[in-house]
Amino acid sequence: MQLIQTFFVQKKLRKKQYLLQEGDVCKYTAFVNKGVLRSYTTDEKGNEHIIQFALEDWWIADIYSFLTGEASNCNIDALEDAELLLITKTAQDEMLLQIPKMERYFRLLMQSSLIAMQRRLIGSLNYTAEDKYLQLLAVCPTIIQRVPQHYIASYLGITPETLSRIRRQMAFR
Repeated sequence: MQLIQTFFVQKKLRKKQYLLQEGDVCKYTAFVNKGVLRSYTTDEKGNEHIIQFALEDWWIADIYSFLTGEASNCNIDALEDAELLLITKTAQDEMLLQIPKMERYFRLLMQSSLIAMQRRLIGSLNYTAEDKYLQLLAVCPTIIQRVPQHYIASYLGITPETLSRIRRQMAFR
């Protein structure tokens, strides 16, 4: 554990502070020790589309930008004050060489991420708004206390009004 820690840099973010802004290269992948972050894109009309939330013990980055060194299409910012562990691509590569068990950890992490992304894509194509909301609550039951409703609606691809209606209907069951 001591050796692993040498590859990471600690970072604190204040609420609304950016970890990554669109157009910049994603230089770090971040492990969330404390707080909530979100990754999102903004369309030509200025509407935000949330790709991911990251709470304690979750990872967040623009993996494409991180791995290729190309400019990011995403923003990542803090929804709460946050404490992070950051690792650069170079440091990660060196850590994986020096500590083979971390190679397996990151492979399993990528597999889990790929599965989650595929499930989310299939859900967005096939599930009702209520089903998507219930799935989110199953994965992260505390999210409704920590993330504003309009952000949850954006993540689900629905309007805040639709989310309010779903929550109201669920409360009367």
